[in-house]
This record gives sequence, C-alpha cells and structure tokens, in this order.
Amino acid sequence: MPRRRGLTFAIGAVLGVGALATAFPFAWMVFGSVKPRRESVAYPPRVLPEQPTLDFFRQLFDELDFGRYLANTIAVVLIGMAGVILMAMAGYGFSKFRFRGREPLFFLVLVTMMIPVQVTMIPTYLILNGLRLTNTLVGIALPGLVSGFSVFLFRQFMSAIPTEMLEAARIDGAGEARIFFRIILPLSKPILAVQVVLTFIAGWNSFLWPLIIANDEKLYTLSVGVSLLNRQIATNPSLQMAAATLMVVPILAVFVVFQRFIVQGFTMSGLK
Repeated sequence: MPRRRGLTFAIGAVLGVGALATAFPFAWMVFGSVKPRRESVAYPPRVLPEQPTLDFFRQLFDELDFGRYLANTIAVVLIGMAGVILMAMAGYGFSKFRFRGREPLFFLVLVTMMIPVQVTMIPTYLILNGLRLTNTLVGIALPGLVSGFSVFLFRQFMSAIPTEMLEAARIDGAGEARIFFRIILPLSKPILAVQVVLTFIAGWNSFLWPLIIANDEKLYTLSVGVSLLNRQIATNPSLQMAAATLMVVPILAVFVVFQRFIVQGFTMSGLK
C-alpha cells in the first residue's frame, strides 16, 4: 500500500510538472499582454507584471481597428454554425435512411477528407467569383459551411440511436422534421457540442482563405489582423501578446464550456 501511494504521488508530480510546463507559455502570453513596454523588453525578464495595464488592448480597438476584425470573425463563426445543422441533417440521412446510391455518396464524402484544402482553393475562388461573393463575409464563411469529417461524425453517432424509437414516432404521426428536431438533435447533444467547438475553432482561426478572398482590409478576420501587426507598427511585444490573448482566450473558454461533452461525443461516434 505505501508503495502504491508513492507511485501515485510520483505520477501526480510528473503530470503536475508537465501541466505547468504546458501552461507556462499561455501564462507568459496573458501576463505579457498587460505589461508596460519597458517591462516586456526588460532583462532579465519577469513573468508577473509590476504595473499591469490594459492600454494595449485599448490600442488594438481604438487605433488598429481590431473591433472590426472581431466583428468579422464573429460573423464568420455564426455563419459556420448554420452549417452544423446542415451537417447533422446529412449525417441523419446517411445513418437512418435507405436510398439508392447511399453508399457511393457516403464514399464521396469520405474522399473529401483526403483532399487538402489548399488543392480546392483555386476552384472554390473561381466559383465564388462567378457568384459575385468574393470580398464578402458570406464568401469567407461559405467554404467552411460543411465538412466531410463532421458529416462522418454525425453519421457514426446517429447510427447508435435506436431505429425503433424513430419508427414509434412515425407511427404516432410525427413527421421527419419533427423527429429530427425533437428526437434526433436532443439525443445528439454530445456530438453537437463537439461540432460547435470544431466549427468555432475553424472560423475563429481562419487566416489563409480570408486573406485570399478579401481585398478590403475592413473584411479581415482577427488572425489576419494579428499577422499584420508587424507591418503596421514597430515591434511591440506587449501589443503582440495582447492580440494573441484576444485570439486564444475565447477558444479556451468555449472548450471549457463544452469539454464534458467532447470525450463522450468522440467515444459514441466510434472513434478511439
């Protein structure tokens, strides 16, 4: 028993050290974002600020137009959230309906997971240009509206829902729309939480596609705005840390809110 306790303590100590090492860059970023510039370039460096300030966050929004970048990013994320329902419908169709060509169509969905996004950027741009959606927020968000991987996850999860429950609802007179919104979606909360997190991260971190399709700087997202800091202003570590904090903290907040569903969602989707 003492040996087992000692082993448990040793494992906990190792894990604790690993957790601290992993969290240290994040803590450095957050503390660095509220340091005056003289402290951020001081040597030897200090982790904790002596005179914390929020001036650099104010500068981001007052002088560098990060308020507009933030609004654009939120709009892209919200448009992407509409795709979660569309992907859930596709997953429901592939898992619970029998129709001609179902297997070949699902195979095509899986094939899209093997094609790098960079390969499809040029044809996607040409299609959106033909639709006059270039240099628009809709054009920025539209390519991320659906994902083959997400359809696959929904299909795997919904396959575990008993078909007998759906048949009973049909016998009681429920239509397909009512079954989907009143039965399927409530039972699919874990995988919906996973998709909300994945969609939020993809929209929030979108960089290359907005940079390609948006000619107007007013349509840039946060990640593009962060990359422009070095060109817009002389090197300022505190300002860069403030921008990075603005990018990272919302993602962590969303993950913390939905984390209890994520493992459950992936497990019930058949992924190891």
